[in-house]
Formats: sequence, C-alpha cells, structure tokens
Amino acid sequence: MTIANEFIRTAEHGREKLGELLIKYTTLTRAQLDDALEQQRIDGGLIGDILLKRNFIHPHELVKVVCLQIGIPYLPDIKIEEIDPGVVKDLSINYSKHHEVLPCLETDFSVTVLMSNPFNTNVVNDLTMIFKKEIKILCTTPLKIQDAINKVYEKANRNIVDSIEDETFEENLDLEGPIDILDSTADEAPVIRFVNSVIFRAVKERASDIHIEPYERETVYRFRINGVMTEILRQPKKTHAAVSSRVKVMARLDIAEKRLPQDGRIKIKIAGKDIDIRLSTVPIQAGERIVMRVLEKNNTALNLETLGFRGKVLEGLQELGGRKHGVLYVTGPTGHGKTTTLFAILDRIKTPDKMIITVEDPVEYEIPGISQIQVNHKIELTFAIALRSILRQNPDVVMIGETRDRETAEIAINASLTGHFVLSTLHTNDASSAPTRLIDMGVQPFLISSSLAGVLAQRLIRKLCSACKVRTTLTDFEKVILDVDEVPDHATIFKPVGCPRCSNTGYSGRTVVSELLLINDEIRALIIQKTDSATIKKAAVRAGMRTLRGDAMDKIYEGITSVDEIMRAINAEEAE
Repeated sequence: MTIANEFIRTAEHGREKLGELLIKYTTLTRAQLDDALEQQRIDGGLIGDILLKRNFIHPHELVKVVCLQIGIPYLPDIKIEEIDPGVVKDLSINYSKHHEVLPCLETDFSVTVLMSNPFNTNVVNDLTMIFKKEIKILCTTPLKIQDAINKVYEKANRNIVDSIEDETFEENLDLEGPIDILDSTADEAPVIRFVNSVIFRAVKERASDIHIEPYERETVYRFRINGVMTEILRQPKKTHAAVSSRVKVMARLDIAEKRLPQDGRIKIKIAGKDIDIRLSTVPIQAGERIVMRVLEKNNTALNLETLGFRGKVLEGLQELGGRKHGVLYVTGPTGHGKTTTLFAILDRIKTPDKMIITVEDPVEYEIPGISQIQVNHKIELTFAIALRSILRQNPDVVMIGETRDRETAEIAINASLTGHFVLSTLHTNDASSAPTRLIDMGVQPFLISSSLAGVLAQRLIRKLCSACKVRTTLTDFEKVILDVDEVPDHATIFKPVGCPRCSNTGYSGRTVVSELLLINDEIRALIIQKTDSATIKKAAVRAGMRTLRGDAMDKIYEGITSVDEIMRAINAEEAE
C-alpha cells in the first residue's frame, strides 16, 4: 500500500505530532521514534517515510493514525452480519478485492464504504460515478476488509442460488414476438429475472458474446467485450440446469435434449431497442455449454468508413464493389468482423438495378433489398447446393457466408467467370495466404488467377478510451518488438489508463486493421506457378499494398490504439 506524501505531510502538520500519535496507537517505541527523528535531522524528509523505510511501523498503522488525526472513522472490527448483500450488486467482486473497498450501507443520498486506503481518490471518484451518490468513508485493516468482501459476496450469491435451485417454472410469455426483458415483474420466477439481468448487463456493457460454462462445482459466466473475454460472475453448479432450461425455452429449443448440440434464436427488446441473440448449446462433460451472440439491430453501422477503413484500402474496396465479375475474399480469424465488412460492401453497392442474393449460416444482418438464404444442414441445404440454385436466378452479386470446401470454392469461382461478382470469407492469417489456401483445397491455380479480384485481410483491435488515455513515448524495447527505427515527428502515442467510462480497461470500442491485396499481372503469374505466400506478399508490397502491421503502426502513431493492443491482436508472422 502506498501512502501519498501529501497525506503524511498533512498529518505531520496536524493538531498532534504524528510521532506521538504513532507511539500512542501503534507498536512504535520511543527509542525507534528518536532514532528516526535523528535521521530526519541529518538527511531531511518526512518522518512517516523514514519510519516505513526502517520497518519500524507497518504501512497500515500509518493509515490508521492519519485517519484518527484527520477525522476519518476507523473500525477495528466489521459487523458483517449487519451488511445488506444487496448493496454490492453494482460493484464487481474483482474490483472490490483489487482496491480493497466494500459498500456497507446505502441510503437515498449516500453510500458508506469500507476502505483499507481511504486516500485513494481514484477509487472514491469511481464509486461516486457508479452509485451517483455522496460517498462516506470508513477505514479498516486490509485483512478485515478482504474477509468481509468474501463473506458479503458469498451471501449475495447464496441469495440468488436459494431462489433458483430446484425451481420449476411455467413459461407464460408470448414467445412469438420480441421479449421485453425490462418488463419483468417481481412475481416472475427468479430464474427468469436472473437470466434477464445477465442479458441486460451484456447489452449495457456492449458485450458481443455471453458464455455460460459449467464445470465440476460451479458455472462461470463470461462476456466477450471488445474481443476480450471477461469473467463476470460465478454461480454454484446446481443453478445451471434451471438457467439452461430457461435460455432454451426463450429460443424455443427442446429442453429435454441435453445430449446433442442445438442452435436457436432469441428476439428481445430492451428500452425500445431490438436485440437479436443467436444461441448455441454444446454438451460437455459437466453439462451444456451455452454461447449467446448478441446483435443490436438498431446499432449496426454497416458503413466502411465507420468500421475504420480509409485511404487506399477504402478506395480499393470501392473500386472492387463496382466490378461486374470476379471474386473478393475477406479473410481473418473468427469474430473479427469479416461478415460485417461484407455487408458494408453490399450496402454500398446495393442499387435498384442490381440483384443481390446471399447464402449464410446463419443470417446475421437482415438488409432490405437483398435476398438472403440461410443454410440448413438438417435438410441438406448446404452452401454448394444453395449456390447452384441461386445462379439459375441470374443475380448480379452473390455473397457466400464462408468458403469451407473445394466444391463451394469452385462454384464461386465459376460463377465469377460467367459474369457474377462474388464475395465470400476465408480463414487465413493474411491476404497473401488466400491463393495458397484455395490451392490446398484443390482448386486449380489457373481458375484462381483468372477469377480472383482481391483479398482483404482484417483484424479488429480495441480503441483507447478517449477519456483516460495519456501521452507516452515508445521505449527502446517496444521499438525492437515493433521493428521500428524512428518514430515519425507527427506521431501522438498514447497508452491505456482505465476509468469508470471504460470499465477500467483503458479501451472503448473497436476499429479495423486491414490489408488489401489487389491482383495484378505479376501476382496472377505467381499464383499459376503455385508460389508461396511470402513471395506473393513481397510482390503485393512492391505494388503498393500496406500490410496489417503497417496499418496497425499508423493507428499507434495516431493515438487510436496502444502498443500492447497491437502485440495482442497482430501476430509476429504478420510483420512486414
């Protein structure tokens, strides 16, 4: 624990000398104090700092004495049984433990909190923003507060468990239309209110996925926020069956079937916003693992500029969108916005004189003016079969959700050769690996070179929170990692800090990092020769392609993201 110098200075100039108070209320002896005063006379400095450096007192003893001197109540013991567990509902246990803070009493106008370091003004500011009330401080020892945190949060969890476990409920909501989860009443089953609260929190925190993972003794709830998994809470295993049944009822799935994977869809409404949730259940050893993908329909920015595309990449995508034939692949890992980018391109080229048909698994965005087909493996409606059928309807533009096999790839390529513009996704690390990936699938190189128009590789990276980011410079170690010799004069480099607005992560929202490989005569010749991806990449860079790493460095220099985020999101093999 660090005691700020200004507080020590305040104490030392208070009504009673700090040294005398320490002798009175701590184990400090007169001889130790005299020894420290002699050192202060010789070397200068604050007596509190000297006592700490000489290990004559414990840091918290100094906190206790300063609190007594400036009038902050100090509690040697905490009456845990008198703390209402409901008061901690807005504060995560991780935050409480990390900062050693525990709300213990809430009134209409104030919240009283226990703290081990009442001089941590950042925590006080956080609590003021969270509770929107006056914060009153009580001080206690770190050991006492950690014990109280464990017991109060355990009691809060037990209250939820007691209301959910062994519960049977009858579903009486109208599942035909969107469910308004804020319209629940106190009379509804606790499991319904609990599931609604988890979904509401996910939407509020802008999570893209909700993961419910059962293990031997407990169920872990995690959100994917800005592409990063974050643990939200843990519940005893005995609550999982009721939660699983409730979620499957909402998606109109078979609640009795727990041995096979199931997929479904939930339409809900929160504060007037339509939220589309895609549900996937998979049986694992400890139970059913549940993943819910959250899509906010009213907030889908299908716009290339808004997604983060700019410069030559944006110009190249606009030029490709005007093509009458050819194939454009978007590559990257799962969950990095490939489908969103494809729909942003479709939304831009969608005009009344163009017929656009998509084949997806599943349909993620519903766009007026575009005919969308959902793959259904139960009736053997695969990508390849659907693609063959829609080509008979003579569309101008075809979008294939994913190129998974040789058959789908060959049909798409042949479609492009017969006068259709085809868009699809492919799983490769970078743009130059796409031709070799298609060759590995079994597609003939001459077909690829004739039909391929371009390959866009992309990653999603977290943007720094504009409210708390601070200026910094690249260290020598970071320059070596990033392979940077000199930083441009115009660079404004920032690093994350963390504040209540960004949930203390230092990041808020995501943007795209991309590279666009446009196929020219040199690259066509390399594809026919089955050249490796590294050679293709060098040829593309000579032709003016800006690589993933280059685009990422631009976003560091512009203060959009941080070095740590780039190292997390962009692999070493993608360096120039």
